[in-house]
Amino acid sequence: MEQNGKYLADKVLENIGKVIIGKQQTAKLLLTALIADGHVLLEDVPGTGKTKLAKTLAKSLSAEFGRIQFTPDLLPGDITGINIFDTRQGAFVLRKGPIFTNILLADEINRATPRTQAGLLECMEERQVTIDGESYIPGEPFFVIATQNPVESAGVFPLPEAQMDRFMMKLSMGLPSREEELAILDRYMCEEPLENLESVLTLEQLGEARKEANQVYVHPCIREYIVALVEGTRKADGVVMGISPRGSLALLRSAKAYAYLEGRTFVIPDDVKAVAQAVMSHRIIVGYGLDDSQKGAKALVEKLLDNTPVPTEDFAL
Repeated sequence: MEQNGKYLADKVLENIGKVIIGKQQTAKLLLTALIADGHVLLEDVPGTGKTKLAKTLAKSLSAEFGRIQFTPDLLPGDITGINIFDTRQGAFVLRKGPIFTNILLADEINRATPRTQAGLLECMEERQVTIDGESYIPGEPFFVIATQNPVESAGVFPLPEAQMDRFMMKLSMGLPSREEELAILDRYMCEEPLENLESVLTLEQLGEARKEANQVYVHPCIREYIVALVEGTRKADGVVMGISPRGSLALLRSAKAYAYLEGRTFVIPDDVKAVAQAVMSHRIIVGYGLDDSQKGAKALVEKLLDNTPVPTEDFAL
């Protein structure tokens, strides 16, 4: 396992690096969420490479890729699919929607109405979709990468807390540095690297990696450390809503997957710290202003990481 996890991470991240300049830690956290069987919300301004990162990950894994452009007039049936009457067969047949895939890019998810946003909830949480009373499996694996623009507020429907909580991580691409932007211009001047990208991991290998990551050992003191961080979000001054047990489990699973990708069979505190901000901050509501809440939540997580006693035991089994 030690060799497999590190080898897998290096191979996939190197392949992603052929298309995406920089952003190695963002790509690694995205891969961590995939290994941990979670979903990711990418929040950033347009043009930072969110869609390209999702496509690159899908192509690296030889996975089926689907994309839904969320708009105010999008209906739940446009996502899941509908049953239509086939006159030749004399029966209703399912016309599958774009949700039947492995990696789904839900682009600008906050532009759709709450009813349509809710259409993703069952698939994200239960890994199934119900159409006219029949249940179907959307894909195996099934990984949602949703994007939203934090700047525009006209014509958008902010995600409710219940749906935000279903994303294992919330990530941001961020703008490139001067050197990275020059490298982007050089790389894309004469070609599109994504067109020639080859897969480096099969879905069967991904399944094995998930099983191995699930076997990563978590010492009781690490579990206590996770609970202490989560409890800190519930007791802090000015917090309207702290992290739920679902968030605790997401932090545990993310830390295990991150440790696996680091090539270890056990979790250390640094693994928890590496994923904490991405897993915790979007689950905390501080005050009632959206921007203030987001900034305050990130500041609270940093404060908790600085002030919560870090265990120092031998973490190996």
